[in-house]
Amino acid sequence: MSVKSYSDSVSKVWPLFTNVDVDYGEDIFLYDRQGKKFIDFTSGIGVTNTGHCHPRVVNAIKEQSEKLLHGQTTILYNSMIDELANSIIKILPDELNCVFFSNSGSEAVESAIKLVRHATGKPNIICFQGGYHGRSIGALSLTTAKSVYRSGYQPLMSGVFVSPHPYFKQHSDENSEQRVKQCLDELDHILNTQTSPDETAAMIMEPILGEGGYIAPPKAFIQGVRDICDKHNILLIFDEIQTGFGRTGKYFAFEHFEIKPDILVIAKGIASGLPLSGIVANKKMMDKWITGSHGGTYAPNPLSIAAAIETIKILEEDNLVSNSEEIGEYLLNGLQKMKNEYPDIIDVRGKGLMIGCEFVEEDGLPGTFIAEKVRENCLSKGLILLTCGPYNQVIRWIPPLTTKKSDVDRSLSIFEKALKQTLGR
Repeated sequence: MSVKSYSDSVSKVWPLFTNVDVDYGEDIFLYDRQGKKFIDFTSGIGVTNTGHCHPRVVNAIKEQSEKLLHGQTTILYNSMIDELANSIIKILPDELNCVFFSNSGSEAVESAIKLVRHATGKPNIICFQGGYHGRSIGALSLTTAKSVYRSGYQPLMSGVFVSPHPYFKQHSDENSEQRVKQCLDELDHILNTQTSPDETAAMIMEPILGEGGYIAPPKAFIQGVRDICDKHNILLIFDEIQTGFGRTGKYFAFEHFEIKPDILVIAKGIASGLPLSGIVANKKMMDKWITGSHGGTYAPNPLSIAAAIETIKILEEDNLVSNSEEIGEYLLNGLQKMKNEYPDIIDVRGKGLMIGCEFVEEDGLPGTFIAEKVRENCLSKGLILLTCGPYNQVIRWIPPLTTKKSDVDRSLSIFEKALKQTLGR
């Protein structure tokens, strides 16, 4: 496939996965400058949960753009910030009742790192194998999804320790209960051999791995981590940058595991495409964060705030979270039927509209080539998908939460044709 490239005026550090010269978007669709229509089941990597250019979001941005484009948060009081914070708090447990806003997911993770160090007086953080938390130095230090993100930037931030995740390799038939016990035992071992509870401020994890392969661990693992944190007075940070705001069929993925984090990291789906992120914690903890020790020039931007306020209203009023659950189950069932027919698909998994389809080669090695080729063939037929996983062996499905069953049917039809084309059937 011929992929368009940016000119030499633009850094090549950005990879480019499609040849779509995008003109505009509408709901689940993108249109290129020649008028070709694409089904976008990437949602800009889980951002456009309300679809591209939702009319209500666009109108909210337009109205705000005529009043104020920038109002620096430490100079001016803006009641919209309180309105948005309260809208977020209403959909969270009572304990999570104070918000700090920033621009991007990486910034939010950096904010969480700073908060736990101030709040606890302890320096170290434990992360989990396969997690992705961003690309700024602090967030990158916690990221182990792929070596490409870390290569050439090390040594990274000190005080970071990596614990195993139950799904640590491409596929395993071993007993999941046994694997969970092994991972929790190793976590205890790290606390006894590398970073004691007295110097461990927090543990950070994605409740469902994103870049690491779209993997939801057993409930027992998440609950076990929560128990260990409680036992040792260690804070638990949930990075829900990709899983939040209805993506998994719940407002937030922690609801699937029947536990509550101490700090919630949010971004992506919060503002339907405008840059906004944040962390949510208990006010008593936030009050330990020294005033003036953290902040930024732009966040939260008035346009992003307006978009986020309207986004949350749309999620609620249009029942998009329940739609994510219903349509996600429909999509998952369709992919599982294909798995039964094609042995090259070794696993189909997911919650809500966050679904991974993992491929394997005949020799048992990760199906990198198959996944990439299927993705390319889907693109040529008008369906945009992305890969993930440490070997790019997983095709991830991240449709807007506005997706209908008819959209899924059309996409599954394209996907199977691309699969047959790839496998020579």
